[in-house]
Amino acid sequence: MFTPRGSAGRRSPQGRRSSFSGFPSVLFRHRANGEKALAASEPEFFLDLHLDQIVAAITTGKEEYDLKPFYYLPSGNVEDVTFRQEVMQALEHPRLFEDIRGFTASLRTMRQNLAQAESLRNELQKRRWFLDAVTLYCEAVVRLGKDLDRAEPTARGLLRFKDYLNQYLASGEFRSFHEQTQRLRADLLAIRYSVFIDGLRVQVRPYHDECDYGAEVAATFEQFKQGTGKEYGFDFADSAEMDPVEAAILDRVVQLHPETFSKLDRYVTVHKNFADPAIVAFDREIQFYVAYLEYLAPFREAKLDFCYPHVTRTCKEVFDYKGFDLALAHRLLREKSVPVCNDFHLESSERIIVVSGPNQGGKTTFARTFGQLHYLASLGFPVPGTKAQLFLFDTILTHFEKGEDIVHARGKLENDLLRIHDILGRVTPDSIVILNEIFNSTTIRDASVLSRRIMKRIARLDLLCVWVTFLDELASLSDTTISMVGTVVPANPAQRTYKIMRQAPNGLAYALSIAEKYSLTYVRLKDRLRP
Repeated sequence: MFTPRGSAGRRSPQGRRSSFSGFPSVLFRHRANGEKALAASEPEFFLDLHLDQIVAAITTGKEEYDLKPFYYLPSGNVEDVTFRQEVMQALEHPRLFEDIRGFTASLRTMRQNLAQAESLRNELQKRRWFLDAVTLYCEAVVRLGKDLDRAEPTARGLLRFKDYLNQYLASGEFRSFHEQTQRLRADLLAIRYSVFIDGLRVQVRPYHDECDYGAEVAATFEQFKQGTGKEYGFDFADSAEMDPVEAAILDRVVQLHPETFSKLDRYVTVHKNFADPAIVAFDREIQFYVAYLEYLAPFREAKLDFCYPHVTRTCKEVFDYKGFDLALAHRLLREKSVPVCNDFHLESSERIIVVSGPNQGGKTTFARTFGQLHYLASLGFPVPGTKAQLFLFDTILTHFEKGEDIVHARGKLENDLLRIHDILGRVTPDSIVILNEIFNSTTIRDASVLSRRIMKRIARLDLLCVWVTFLDELASLSDTTISMVGTVVPANPAQRTYKIMRQAPNGLAYALSIAEKYSLTYVRLKDRLRP
């Protein structure tokens, strides 16, 4: 095992959840955070913000890496976010990105070879598959070292891994291991033998420059070839397992070359845990970035904008221009459509965005977008938009509409009050709160009284909040609130634009919601009165 200067190198198995001790992580500036990630679980607000859908889409096809815990642990430190942004921006260079993908593809094939070796019954065949896996590993790490040297990355995470890898490749342990692997593989490839078949009798003898009868037969029939003849396909068993005849032949080949196969036996025993833990960890961690960039590719092909946000813990004047809901956009792209983009900005003492407007006009999507942008930024990712400044929160707390609690026999209003009480008991000035259509099951008077009390509590905490409501009056409750309104086509108020604009409330949100609830909108009435 190669131990770099100043590290506590330990060999660990191939398992995904190995310790981070001694590893030059490309995800975490401090290894303690890597240990926390191993135990991370899905945050409560993921479902409300559709972040569960985003993470599921990002990690599809990469289940072997167990990446989800990495997406469940946002950073609370600006320097940690910057650390990741550096790595992500380095991987935006196409050649380095493809080099990294090539490396991870080789290690994936290596693991498949090892799994294949474990599944085989014949011990000699197991050893050969093992040797092929090791060969892939050695070639991949040597090539990666050259690729990183050529790329000359400036990202701190890649730089410290590059230094580790160069020390590893230059170490006597790896060089000896690599040379043994190459020499043993060359010895096996040099083995020649002859097989003589006489009825049911099969003999294996040393090779003495006998004729290749297969080539002779092909040459004999070549003279009868006329044009392009019809090809006849044959299906062969797609199994790596040797049949009894093949196994018996191999046993006799071993008898002809005992020294070479003894070397193979000793080699497998000595190098059973050959993969360096830091390189195994890198293979997993780098997928955090690769998976997200692969996920973004279709959005960028659709000309949707992404930017690296300025992340801050001291300034709450947040903004994003041309942002959109990633989960919604992912679905729309499959339907050959694109999302409507929206802007927001908060200035000076502004903290609370009150969103009103007609139902089905994009208000909830806007609220989700606000939460998604801040969460993705906390992971160090580029976010939807052309330019953004976002706040690094300590937690996100959400309240989206849910049905009545049948298990505890609670009504919707009681559920709303209990959930809001829980949120207010957990918030801090550094939290983000997103409330969507609360208290719409009670009278407008009660909803107004309750909402005002909660709004004042939130305002006193000076935290960031998006509040989707039918109560227009909340938008002017204090100088910390601003109003944003879901707009409609002026000539046809029933047609939504899905644009959320910063403007004064129009006073129609509650009226429209009531009209729609009782089918009293212009369109519904026209349909009902049609003869």
